[in-house]
Amino acid sequence: MAIESAQELTQRKCLPCEGGVDPCPLDHSRAQMAAIPLWSLSDDGCWIRRQVRFKNFVEAVQCVNRIADLAEAEAHHPDLHITGYRILGIELTTHAIGGLSDNDFIVAAKIDQLITSQFPNAKAHP
Repeated sequence: MAIESAQELTQRKCLPCEGGVDPCPLDHSRAQMAAIPLWSLSDDGCWIRRQVRFKNFVEAVQCVNRIADLAEAEAHHPDLHITGYRILGIELTTHAIGGLSDNDFIVAAKIDQLITSQFPNAKAHP
């Protein structure tokens, strides 16, 4: 598995994953995180997470809807949570393998690109 830049990840398309493959090794996932610095890796290396603060609830929901369109196009779906009326939590894992796959990093990079281009006033939330 090669470590890829955010730009390289956004050029890729998710591949179907119905299980039968191993999750990314923890050292690979840690290294790949450099391409998506706004995301955090779980201690066990099974998921990645990002939180974003929007201007208001409507903007947060608009972002959820755009992420939903992206996820459908990639056939790889994050867990999305709005809390505090404008904080969007985004979590990615490949459920079929119980851990991370290249698909998670691809979708994370594409979500970053979407937020940067379509929601320029959104801010990273700790």
